[in-house]
Amino acid sequence: MKKKTLGFALKEARTALGLTQRGFAREVGAKASHIAYLESDRRRPSLPLLSRICAALELDRRAMLFLSYPEVKELVGDSQVSDREKPRIDAWQRFRTNRTLLKRHNVTRGELEVLERVSRLEPVSDPRHFIFVLYAIRQAAVPEDESGVFSK
Repeated sequence: MKKKTLGFALKEARTALGLTQRGFAREVGAKASHIAYLESDRRRPSLPLLSRICAALELDRRAMLFLSYPEVKELVGDSQVSDREKPRIDAWQRFRTNRTLLKRHNVTRGELEVLERVSRLEPVSDPRHFIFVLYAIRQAAVPEDESGVFSK
């Protein structure tokens, strides 16, 4: 079963109504490319856009807010935040606010965005685990030279 994300929920609701991305974008006052980014979970909507989307697709605003901004659950003290999610949120918050650690490992804004997505996939118990993931991603991104050996 696919984990419910904002993008999945939007695409499911839009297609159920028989709307194209372009037609839906026109209805909510956005660009079709932005809708595509939202449906692929590569962007988060602004609050006014989220409100228009929920109205157009007749979606629960609270549920969509929590899918768009999972950190809001903890802020508002939502009782539906499971015990399993709390360590993940805490580890991510501690990691992304640890400027010393981020600077020491030269973490870029783009890398932070990728690591935030990783934090949403499965619970991460310790902020240092994000460094392990970061270096694994960096290693995988190093292109091979012509001999098939990774170059640095």
